[in-house]
Amino acid sequence: MRSTDVSEGGLETLIVAAMTGRTAPTADTPAGVAEELAPFAGPNDYIEGHRDDFDRVHALDLVQLVAFLRATQPDLVGPLSLDADGPERRAFLSRVRDEITNRGVIDVLRSGVRHGPHAVSLYFPLPSPGNPQAAIRFVQNRFSVTRQLGYSLDTARRALDLALFVNGLPIATFELKNTLTGQNASHAEVQYKADRDPKELIFRPTRCAVHFAMDDREVRMCSALAGQKSWFLPFNKGWNDGAGNPPNAAGIRTDYLWREVLAKRSLADIIENFAGIVEERDARGRITARKPIFPRYHQLDVVRALCADATANGAGRRYLIQHSAGSGKSNSIAWTVHKLVGLEVGGVSVFDTVIVVTDRQVLDKNLKDTIGGFAQTARLMGHAERSGDLRGFIESGKKIVVTTVQKFPFILDDIGSVHRGRRFAIVIDEAHSSQGGRAAGALNTALGGAEIDDDATTEDRILAVIEGRRMLDNASYLAFTATPKNKTLELFGQRYEQDGEVKHRPFHLYSMKQAIDEGFILDVLAHYTPVSSWYRLAKTVEDDPDVDVSRTLKTLRHYVEGHDHAVATKAGIIVDHFLDQVIARKKVGGEARAMVATDGIERAIDYWRAINAALTTRGSPYKAIVSFSGTVDKAGEQRSEAWFNGFPSSELEDKFDADPYRFLVVADKYLTGFDQPKLFAMYVDKTLAGVKAVQALSRLNRARPGKSEPIVLDFRNDPTMIEAAFSDFYRATILSGETDPNKLHDLKRVLDDAGVYAPDDIETLVSLFLAAAPRDRIDPVLDACSENYVALTEEEQIAFKGAAKAFVRTYAFLGAILPYAVPEWEKLSTFLSLLIPKLPSPKSGDEPLDVLETIDMDSYRVEIEAAMELALSDADAEIEPVPAGSAGGRLEAEMDQLSSVVREFNERFGTADFRDQDRVTRFLFEELPEKIHANGRVQNALRNSDTQNARIEHDRALDDELLGSLADHTDLYALYNTDRAFKAWLQDRLFTAAKGASPLSREAAPPADQV
Repeated sequence: MRSTDVSEGGLETLIVAAMTGRTAPTADTPAGVAEELAPFAGPNDYIEGHRDDFDRVHALDLVQLVAFLRATQPDLVGPLSLDADGPERRAFLSRVRDEITNRGVIDVLRSGVRHGPHAVSLYFPLPSPGNPQAAIRFVQNRFSVTRQLGYSLDTARRALDLALFVNGLPIATFELKNTLTGQNASHAEVQYKADRDPKELIFRPTRCAVHFAMDDREVRMCSALAGQKSWFLPFNKGWNDGAGNPPNAAGIRTDYLWREVLAKRSLADIIENFAGIVEERDARGRITARKPIFPRYHQLDVVRALCADATANGAGRRYLIQHSAGSGKSNSIAWTVHKLVGLEVGGVSVFDTVIVVTDRQVLDKNLKDTIGGFAQTARLMGHAERSGDLRGFIESGKKIVVTTVQKFPFILDDIGSVHRGRRFAIVIDEAHSSQGGRAAGALNTALGGAEIDDDATTEDRILAVIEGRRMLDNASYLAFTATPKNKTLELFGQRYEQDGEVKHRPFHLYSMKQAIDEGFILDVLAHYTPVSSWYRLAKTVEDDPDVDVSRTLKTLRHYVEGHDHAVATKAGIIVDHFLDQVIARKKVGGEARAMVATDGIERAIDYWRAINAALTTRGSPYKAIVSFSGTVDKAGEQRSEAWFNGFPSSELEDKFDADPYRFLVVADKYLTGFDQPKLFAMYVDKTLAGVKAVQALSRLNRARPGKSEPIVLDFRNDPTMIEAAFSDFYRATILSGETDPNKLHDLKRVLDDAGVYAPDDIETLVSLFLAAAPRDRIDPVLDACSENYVALTEEEQIAFKGAAKAFVRTYAFLGAILPYAVPEWEKLSTFLSLLIPKLPSPKSGDEPLDVLETIDMDSYRVEIEAAMELALSDADAEIEPVPAGSAGGRLEAEMDQLSSVVREFNERFGTADFRDQDRVTRFLFEELPEKIHANGRVQNALRNSDTQNARIEHDRALDDELLGSLADHTDLYALYNTDRAFKAWLQDRLFTAAKGASPLSREAAPPADQV
């Protein structure tokens, strides 16, 4: 009696049996039966092909191709002499072979070939519902699987374990391994790279859509074989938000590949809507490369999940897709858009129009080209630049409208008014923010003056647009991001209850953890090196004026780090490190690039000059490029990045990809939305935190053959803060609660009680404003209220204005998502939006001293510390909901003599003679307050709880931070836990600093010998 076949051949037999619909052989199966070919058993089953039917000269399964043509186009059998090997048939087969070489197998299947006077169809697509003729034609397609395919013309007669064909055209190949016999997918990958000659016809680019290296636990895929340079990507479901596949109670872990992904209708969907060839172009539009693409599992899964939900529920839904940076979101978005356009229920489109919103750079460089790459959708696409474009595109039959965040408000206006009867899908790519202040200014104008910071991300801008207009019930929103903020989760996330609390989570997740585990992106924190600075300042004036401690310390730090000597020193370190540790070691095959992140345009220009000077001193042939948005004033002239670089901005990315340019020096531009796989090292002299830290450092995570272990040298940031920023997005990001709308009632009561306005003022002004009354009828009401405001005390003014801004900001967000309307809130929000610009700001009695005129730098030293690996917590991260805000209060400036501030500055950063003392001082007076300030729960408690509860949350966070620093500050931790006076002092001072968001003054510290 035979036992279970656990060999590689047994796995092969199992796969073929499942695909062809026949029963796999068992111990009771008579010998020889397993070798019989499976018949064409049913509409969902593959045919089992025979290895002898493969024409190696043309790389086609001749039997299956002829059988398909005979059944579907019998009038071609005679003219093409398909029944006999002769000149006519060989000419036709050569034509098919050459068309596959030139156009790719996917396009040949989709469009067929022209041969002489004949138009030959080589595939029939999936039928639309209610189309019986198309259904009959689709069933006539011949999907076949062949074992041990001999593909080579040489005498070795090498064979592939499995190959799939569609109507005789090769679509996929397999190398199988079996963990039970000591081999795995890695061995299969090596076999493709070492033993499968890419010059063989079946392995040449574009001839097969995909090649799978797999075992019973893992699947890897490659869309273009290139010998040892072949790049295999994971094709796994993921397990516990990491790599691999979940256990399968019904079979083998990897059987989803042949039972689901490669099932006939699924593979047909991939052929028609996913796989293909992407053309890469240079700045002049010339084609530089043609690369086959095939969807990874998470991309295929998210597109199908979105389409299934939209089919079941129609328009009016919201979806948040959290996919890691570098996970191929542009392709996922393009495939989603393409599929949504053709989505129908009962012959009626689910969406009449699909709108894609992104920023200008990505629109021009990625999405437009990717979406337009589908020939069947390119003609249906338009680019909305102004109000009214949407209507024109709809009337002209455009189904896809691509627009920028700057034009998005006009599109929303059209959807909500003129096109109320139509259904829309709004696809948002908000993870990029390559625009600078100009983009924010354009959006401010579109929003009628809404407040948006110059460094706001595209996510911030899009949320601002949506907040200003209630979520539309005739539109579905699909937001793609790697780093969802609390607003994003509450607007687009899936609502659910856990332990009596309402939370929000992503609709679909491809986590940073899984992407790193699978090797699809690189871990940018695995080789993170902090660089410490020490310096000493000298006071150069005789008098000793009082100065604002907080402002002065920040000014001094900025001055020192931007001093010509400091920049030159750091630039020398950067150049030496890159040439010696990166270039000399042939990182990325000798093609490595570096990015230098600085804290402003002026600093970026200084670094650019210093790096180029250092390269010249070293005799290096390489050069640096500087990049920034807008222009900078130099010698009375406005100069752009193009002026400094000597070439147009449109050529910057192509220039950086080629020698002699190896350094890209930036302020904000290119810190997000920039995809350059050769980027290997990042040198950071810029404060990074939260989402921006993740987005900036993630520029390094793009994987490519020959690239591993990217490097970060950080001159500015605390490693624990960087680690905390990444931890929020390592696995799923979950919103821990919801914004409390009752806070608006509380704010309204504070505002009503201030006596700045009367209820009649609100009614009068809102009525006039909505009736488009002349300006001279509105201003008298506002001016009268402004005079009432001026009559308040300074503290009352600050409280009122803070509460007014908090009300407008919170209502803008809640008004977009609340299922009910409160007319009083809407009226008050409109009233306050007009009143706030009229309210003067309280003036400080003293003008700030120009500190930089009173000090000079004595010395500066930089020391590179040991490289470290920042390990992230392997758990879902919860972030706090959007705070509803509260009435404002004035923060009193802490004043001290300039000499004391300089002394404190030098004590923190100056001498390295007392290194331990300096570390403790810096930890107490700078690092620890920053960590407490960055704690989301502390901030939420300070905003929304009473003082007692806020203090409890604060002291708990302080305990946690000190415990976490035990290894570095053992003596300090011991003192904190044994000396009650010191513990009380530290808790009091840090809590006071947290409430005022001001630095801790060292003057109030216990004696130095205690610390």
